[in-house]
Amino acid sequence: MSGAFTPERWAFEITHVLNTVFGSDRFPVDIPAVAQEYTRQKYPGDAITRVVGADLPGFDGALFRAPQGKLGWGIFYNSRISSQGRINFTLAHELGHFLLHRVAHPDGIKCGEQDMVRWDSDYAQLEQQANTFAANLLMPLDDFRRRVAAASKVDLDQISDCADRYKVSLIAATLRWLSYTDRRAVLVVSRDGYILWSRASPSALKTGAFFRTSGAPIEVPPTSIVGRQDLLVDGKVGIDHDAGVWFREPVREMTIFAEQYDFAVSLLLLEDQTRFFHLDSEAESDAFDRMSRTPARREW
Repeated sequence: MSGAFTPERWAFEITHVLNTVFGSDRFPVDIPAVAQEYTRQKYPGDAITRVVGADLPGFDGALFRAPQGKLGWGIFYNSRISSQGRINFTLAHELGHFLLHRVAHPDGIKCGEQDMVRWDSDYAQLEQQANTFAANLLMPLDDFRRRVAAASKVDLDQISDCADRYKVSLIAATLRWLSYTDRRAVLVVSRDGYILWSRASPSALKTGAFFRTSGAPIEVPPTSIVGRQDLLVDGKVGIDHDAGVWFREPVREMTIFAEQYDFAVSLLLLEDQTRFFHLDSEAESDAFDRMSRTPARREW
């Protein structure tokens, strides 16, 4: 890691500058402008000089040093990506690589679809660090909390409003909310009847409400929204389920599906007073972004 700064500290430093210059109501963050101007002042002669789309088959983004004879670095994103939120997060992610990892990786870094599942490798740790930086820069916790309190019982419309404010994907905004909420909630991303990956809030984890997606593929419940193809249309759907559908307790399922993304996003809300234990109630090995069947790359 470059210098002694953590991903959170780098994000705080830049956030402080942006708040000072533009005020607190300054979203979404203009990552191309921030990347070039901040690094120009911080690292004269070794700054980011290009932020552009490129043909990157199999990759979401990349950080490259300028060709021989030129100074600086370039951030590139896959120009085939249609989601502006995904592009914005990718750019912030690559800026994180520049600040944190360019010294150890002088030739640059490519961020492919499968890198996020390699949690047992040093390279995957770099991806996690860059994600942490991007989330903190794009969605500062104090601002997010002002819009959705930790105790709030949210719906996808509220989280969608936050995603629009910060110019990130719905998944990215949901993960940010899950990181601090007091509510028991579980995010499930699925495709073709199987869970790709899942993330539970801290309070849900403590009561065993989670899915361990690092092992055998897990089918979605056939009576859930996501399990019923007749309900999977573009838009948001919400249903209250009795015990025995997702967990051994009642759950509110909210699901959104869009053909352009080719997967469904389900947010499961559980009651806070009940205590539920999963059939496999060992300590979770952090299922966040473990896309064991069909890698779908970071969508923070």
